Amino acid sequence: MSSTIQYDAIVIGSGQAGTPLAKALSEAGRKTALIEKQHVGGCCVNEGCTPTKTMISSGRVAYLARRAAKDYGVHVGDDGPVSADMQKVRQRKRDIVESFRSGNEKRIADSAVDLVRGEARFVDVKTLKVELEKGGEDMTLKADLVFINTGERPDRPLLPGLDTIDPSRVLDSTSIMELDEVPKHLIVLGGGYIGMEFGQLFRRLGSEVTVVQRGKQLVPREDPDIAAALLDILREDGITVHLSVTATGVAPDSSPSSVVIQVKDASKHSFAVSGTHLLIAAGRVPNTDHLNVAATGIHKLSPRGHIPTNASLETECPGVYALGDVKGGPAFTHVSYDDYRVIRDNLIPSGEAQARSVEGRERLLPYVIFTDPQLAHVGLHEPELRAAGRPIKVAKMPMSYVARALETDETRGMMKAVVDAETDRILGFTCLGLEGGEIMAVVQTAMMGGLKWQQMREAVWAHPTLAESLNNIWGFLE
Repeated sequence: MSSTIQYDAIVIGSGQAGTPLAKALSEAGRKTALIEKQHVGGCCVNEGCTPTKTMISSGRVAYLARRAAKDYGVHVGDDGPVSADMQKVRQRKRDIVESFRSGNEKRIADSAVDLVRGEARFVDVKTLKVELEKGGEDMTLKADLVFINTGERPDRPLLPGLDTIDPSRVLDSTSIMELDEVPKHLIVLGGGYIGMEFGQLFRRLGSEVTVVQRGKQLVPREDPDIAAALLDILREDGITVHLSVTATGVAPDSSPSSVVIQVKDASKHSFAVSGTHLLIAAGRVPNTDHLNVAATGIHKLSPRGHIPTNASLETECPGVYALGDVKGGPAFTHVSYDDYRVIRDNLIPSGEAQARSVEGRERLLPYVIFTDPQLAHVGLHEPELRAAGRPIKVAKMPMSYVARALETDETRGMMKAVVDAETDRILGFTCLGLEGGEIMAVVQTAMMGGLKWQQMREAVWAHPTLAESLNNIWGFLE
């Protein structure tokens, strides 16, 4: 049996929290091991933000090329209809992912961090056994501080008959980006963020797309009026959307070249949805099932397997922390990176650092859904504020009132702000519109500074920019 290697700190998972944390601990003089079972960079670099947004850019180019002559008076040549070369789209994605991943690998190699490639599981309190990627005898590692940053993976629903379909036609958010041709007809199971981004992307690349959504609206966490506006945009793009329907199974007569999903609507009426490929976008599950966290004293996982933590990200086992998606809550890269900063400032001495928490006003979490136009949000939502009895005012303005949007002929969507009726502070903001994430970031900065909506109205914004819409939206407060 191999001897145990003692470290000061062990980080499990090289995602957007794990990698910088391992480097920071090492630079602070702590002997640190970083364990990674698959690839450096985590989901964001390898299967999430980097590759998806790279491919979405290709989809937008195809969308604009089709509009070039009709809407912009620009003729792009006589080479026939716009089509996508999926192999080139895929290679461009692979190249950018490889660039980002190799950059991360180099930064680790240039540090004093020990990178251990293999799958870890707890065998005792703060003791881990690692099954090495290249085989050989397992390694046993122990440390006083252990940080779990193992992330999540796509969930696979228990859909009767799913295993009878040709596996190459059943896709998740990772495998769909490795297709070498555009699906003729893509069925998207799930109307959340992942389903909407991929559904619109492949519609623009040339697929017919049908969305099957169990809820009564798309993107269920968003305000109903925002979700309705997004639905209009997607249907305008030619996407078929079925709301309030539940997939009950795969039709037994599905041919090898097709996928037929049986669904049932709210009135219990059953019908079939046919396509050539099925994207399962019905959520993600945490990578905790192989960790054996109970061995280290963590027994109270969430029903879905997430690891609960306190406001300092420490688990019920002192000295063991969970960061990023694996702890539950908003599953965004920027949340994971901020988790790293919370740990860094709390555990690594610094003359500038102050004790930090994942709770409170300073933890204002924005997000962007990279549909086109983008759907960006920061702060609280109108329904939750009304349910809490907060006195609020709401302003809604269509993007067609924004000069820059008109000039670029990208007027779909709307802006929405919610303010405290007593203090005039901005409580929440959504922009479903051209570069919505950038407009949202301006409002987020104002919220961080405690500005009132009147100060946004009276600010001098450069003309003609998207930000100058923040002069006008407040005129719609009710």
